[in-house]
Amino acid sequence: MEKTSSLSEGTPQSDTASDPLAVLDGMVSTLGSLESAIASLQALREYTLAIASRLAEVMNNDAGAVLDGTARPGFTAAAWVSRSAELAQRTVAAEIATATRANDRTIQRQMGQAVELLDRFPVTFGALAAGRISLAHARVIQDAGTVLDDPDALSRYESVVVACAEQHAPGRVRRLAVREAERGQPELLATRHERACEERRVWVTPLPDGMAELAATLPAAVAYGIHDRLTQMAKAHAEASASQASSGPAAPESTAGPAHRIDQHTDQRTTDQLRADLLSELLLRGAPTAHDTPDGLLAAITAHVDVTVPVLTLIDGGSASATGNAAMSNPAADRPEQVPAELDGRHPIDPLTARVLAGQATAWNRVLTDPFTGVVLAVDRYRPGEDLKRLLAARDTGCRFPGCGIKASDLDLDHTHDAALGGAKEAGNLAGLCRRHHMLKHHSRWKVRQTGAGVLEWISPTGRRNTDHPPIPATTTVGTGNKPPPF
Repeated sequence: MEKTSSLSEGTPQSDTASDPLAVLDGMVSTLGSLESAIASLQALREYTLAIASRLAEVMNNDAGAVLDGTARPGFTAAAWVSRSAELAQRTVAAEIATATRANDRTIQRQMGQAVELLDRFPVTFGALAAGRISLAHARVIQDAGTVLDDPDALSRYESVVVACAEQHAPGRVRRLAVREAERGQPELLATRHERACEERRVWVTPLPDGMAELAATLPAAVAYGIHDRLTQMAKAHAEASASQASSGPAAPESTAGPAHRIDQHTDQRTTDQLRADLLSELLLRGAPTAHDTPDGLLAAITAHVDVTVPVLTLIDGGSASATGNAAMSNPAADRPEQVPAELDGRHPIDPLTARVLAGQATAWNRVLTDPFTGVVLAVDRYRPGEDLKRLLAARDTGCRFPGCGIKASDLDLDHTHDAALGGAKEAGNLAGLCRRHHMLKHHSRWKVRQTGAGVLEWISPTGRRNTDHPPIPATTTVGTGNKPPPF
């Protein structure tokens, strides 16, 4: 009772152990066991919600249990059957929600998710029930794999991604899951991309307090390029504002618009606010140019984004068609070409867009990979740059501390073996770390060593070892003919 009281007052005590690391080691083990137990309980909850959904189906078949089974005026018999099935689900969800103090819409959505998890992702559910992965992992696997309809493709997808989920945080798993789901698609990415481009649009949604949301559906390469360019412009403006504020009195207020005004002091706007103001300024005052062709649109992007391109993508100018025999082959059999290239190591893009970006859009980093192993071979760009830094950014793509993943543009290059102690400035002794984990490595008892091929082994203060492998980029592709992308 005395120990419980001290914990409730926020003063945990450990009078039985003098070594803080021993206490930490025990706490980590306890938390690991708790997380495993929580995952098993969450699996039980998923199972119960799935049973609730099945029960709603049974109740719907029993007309007297929930609804009057006769069709209502204005409904055909078929329409009323569909309507009554939905009402049965709502009835059960409402019953659960009122008993658990939850929102019934949320419960109904979770019932649907639970049914899909148990029916379509049995390996994932089994790992969750055994406590080997968390519900967050399961949702990542489920969300990315929903696009797969072929049972064999889905089975292969689960076997690969669940194994990854047992070793890595959900953020790292998401990237692999998207890639593996792409491999299992029955249709080539180029074909789907061409069709999806027909749906590009811009729309406005009204918001409270005199605000509105401007949104656009665009090809991924264009959208990422726009966002990165706005980010670079916002950073440049913030640096110029700070420099001017520190060098003397502010210059007279500009008449160019709100995005370029500089206060008497350093501009206090956040990066998000600057991006929004710059976007407004460019769209309201700028003139559209060089957008009449796909190549011109992509070449106009002056962003700093890596496009990971398998070398076969660059040399295969049209040996196969996106709608030819390759697209008609068995989607479940050896389809590495389904992941032709990636944007910033995260977002799949079609081969034609990859070739345009790698060959003509000069501000994009071109990351060349071995077509079989996926190992980064080279990073180049048609204007001078810091070769080693860009090579490491392409290899690591994000912070190399286990469970992190902050993207490469925000990383410090860390010497695994300190440069002051003779550590070499080469890829085998460098890794990208975010500022938080860079400081953790240098100012705590965490240690790290490289074991080769970019693999890092992290050793915690309690002696636990965690191995982090660099993400393997997409490796092979087939040609898509000479037809330009439809944007």
